[in-house]
Amino acid sequence: MQVGYVGLLKAIGNFDPAFCGSLAAYARPCISGELKRHFRDKRWQVHVERPVKELMLQAREATWQLAQELGRTPAESDMARHLGVSASELRRAQQAELALQAFSLDAPLAGQPGISTLADLLGWEDPRIEHVTGMHAVAAHWGELPLRERKILLMDFYGGMPQAEIGRRLGISQMHVSRLRARALAYLRSRLLDPEERQAS
Repeated sequence: MQVGYVGLLKAIGNFDPAFCGSLAAYARPCISGELKRHFRDKRWQVHVERPVKELMLQAREATWQLAQELGRTPAESDMARHLGVSASELRRAQQAELALQAFSLDAPLAGQPGISTLADLLGWEDPRIEHVTGMHAVAAHWGELPLRERKILLMDFYGGMPQAEIGRRLGISQMHVSRLRARALAYLRSRLLDPEERQAS
């Protein structure tokens, strides 16, 4: 109703009696167009590019048309050839249709033992998140380390170099490398621990 009223207001604002004698006749296509634009653009749960939306609608219509002509469900290659697009473009448009209506996380699932809702199936903990959080925490204190200790840690953890090679490159003994490495790691560890854990250690 609200969208229809918007269309009516636009029709009233643009109406010129010199070109059209009936406001109702002029307003009808204005209101219809506003409703069509609303359903085309506002029903989507996520932003989808307009060419993808249009291809999705063409694919939907072509599916029915080709099924009638071929006497079977059209294959992806049939659809792509008929629409003059690549298979990847067609798949993208078909996937975009899923964005028309979002599924509730509380939606019940059948045939999944031990899983009763969609939320039970989604949202597994990503082990990489903890790694990223840890790296951000290290980065916050990285600049507090002396330059030589930073070089040692980079050559060790990112370069995969043995301590003897690190010592050779820095002109120090392997034992000295080991001590500096241990000191740098201890410093970072002390900075990353919670205050309570720091006191306990």
